Amino acid sequence: MGAIFARGGSKGIPRKNLRPLAGRPLLAHAIAAARSARHVQRVIVSTDDPEIAEVARRYGAEIPFMRPAELAADDSPEWLAWQHAIRALEAADGRTLDVLVSVPTTSPLRVAGDVDACVEALLDSDADVVITVTPADRSPYFNMVVLEGGYARPVVRPAGPVHRRQDAPAIFDMTTVAYAARGGFVMRACELFEGKVRAVVVPRERALDIDTELDLEVAEFLVQRSRARRP
Repeated sequence: MGAIFARGGSKGIPRKNLRPLAGRPLLAHAIAAARSARHVQRVIVSTDDPEIAEVARRYGAEIPFMRPAELAADDSPEWLAWQHAIRALEAADGRTLDVLVSVPTTSPLRVAGDVDACVEALLDSDADVVITVTPADRSPYFNMVVLEGGYARPVVRPAGPVHRRQDAPAIFDMTTVAYAARGGFVMRACELFEGKVRAVVVPRERALDIDTELDLEVAEFLVQRSRARRP
């Protein structure tokens, strides 16, 4: 089951889920990626917003329920929206949901293969959930510090001297490209890292997370550049 969690409110970019990128709303890009994934047979959108629901239907997603307002506030954990979706779908279908695949709107540069890779990593292992990551630019072992009493120290003290970032352990940023989780785990856990977590590495050019207007401008530039390079 592919699910896109798109509430109406957003702080950084007002109405972010409906903002256009390359002529289509961010929501449409997520729906297209989910529908194109080989391992996703059904795509639903969980939202509290009637306009988002209408746009979702227009681009081929189902709206089997509306999300309650208390699960769509600025401080509402999305994990609770995952649980609500599973309960609603299981009640409607009369059967257990084995795998939930979340495809956030905020990573519009993903490809369907990234979504499929998450599902495959989940089904080929004993993991409870699979996340997507991308190589980090900075390292808590080398060039990230905390300040204590005006003095700086590394966030994580390495076992030995680290003179170059390449000598430090590899560090990755979590992305919002896709998540795949076992339905039973989502329902019994309170957060993602309570379980066994595997990761799929996604290239930086597909892992841009839209959080600010600048991110949206960068994404537009990357899409247009990609189109210009096509033969």
